[in-house]
Amino acid sequence: MKLADSFRLSLNSILHRRLRAWLTLLGIIIGVAAVVSIISIAEGANASVQQNLNSFGADVLTINAGFSRAGGFGGNFRGGGGMRVVIGENFAASAKEPTLGNLDIIVVRGNPNVMYVNQTVSGRGELVFLSEKINANIQGVNPATVLQTDNLQLESGRMVGPSDSGTVVIGSRIANDTFKQPITLGRRVSIEGKPFTVVGILREGSDDGSVYMNYTSAWDVTDVNINTYSAIKAKLRDVSLVDDTLARLTSSLQISRKVTERTQDFSIFSPAAIREQISSALDSLALFLAAIAAVSLIVGAVGIANSMFTSVLEKTREIGIMKALGSTNNEILQLFVIESALFGLLGGIAGVLLGIIISLALSQFASLNTLVTPQLMLVAIGISTVIGVLSGIMPARAASKLKPVEALRYE
Repeated sequence: MKLADSFRLSLNSILHRRLRAWLTLLGIIIGVAAVVSIISIAEGANASVQQNLNSFGADVLTINAGFSRAGGFGGNFRGGGGMRVVIGENFAASAKEPTLGNLDIIVVRGNPNVMYVNQTVSGRGELVFLSEKINANIQGVNPATVLQTDNLQLESGRMVGPSDSGTVVIGSRIANDTFKQPITLGRRVSIEGKPFTVVGILREGSDDGSVYMNYTSAWDVTDVNINTYSAIKAKLRDVSLVDDTLARLTSSLQISRKVTERTQDFSIFSPAAIREQISSALDSLALFLAAIAAVSLIVGAVGIANSMFTSVLEKTREIGIMKALGSTNNEILQLFVIESALFGLLGGIAGVLLGIIISLALSQFASLNTLVTPQLMLVAIGISTVIGVLSGIMPARAASKLKPVEALRYE
């Protein structure tokens, strides 16, 4: 018996008992669909997190004044070489609140892997336009390096220049949606009583609610003292050396600020390190949920095995006839394995399609980010096919070992 003949006979067997075939397939379909939809949610969440963290720049480190030793997401993150990477609340080793100054900038610039340094001054300020007032987020930046360290894209105009003292760049939401009349290029606004001219408008989605100005101007409209900074951003030459750079910067800043690891009064934020931790956590969660969903695959496998044992009993006389006509044990084994593999393959394809529909529905109606990749579909179909083959091996072996005389006598 040729392989094509075995395939045709197996497919014909499935088509001639459609109700039982659909009931058998149902378990595999539900299991595959559950696994695909759950993993698609996890992949979508992971992609969303990666996209958000990429907006910070994987090759940009941010040094903040203050240090937190509290656990949790707002607490400690471990970088390479035992370095402690932290997103922290201000922590004062003494009664004086720690700050960042010009000496810290010199230290950061001295690192060989640092290409650009952007010192920032952040705060809140009252912005007035045509007698309307809002409390705006103020970002004082180094005009020479801000475009290298921050993911900012201009819709129109230009970025503030190094010599600009009375100009600002505003976010799209402030320009178009906040006031009754849109703010256009060249219009004048007042921030904390000081006049500024709008020279640029950021593209939508690029920090829509902030106002950017020269950091020297930000000292005049925020509560940050002159020659002190809210944060220092460092653009790296080689992102693969991020762990080494973290360790070196920490050591250098500890020496210059005369602090130890115990009394450290600054923190370093690394998007790359946090991205790895979040990805690892999401992958673990996806694996756990997929393992739960895979229980239904086991139920589907039992259903295939049960259906195949029933098929063997129904075809006992046919098996006897085939053996009497010269079919070998391997050919009988091959016939039933192909049939069980078809159950797995068809169930896998249907399950993937159902999983895609569920994922699209969750994305559309539940506002969940989902992502079904070609690799996920192929793996799901492959696993379901393997499950089908494994489920049919025992019934197929039982069929192949039937003796022709006993099989022909079976009623």
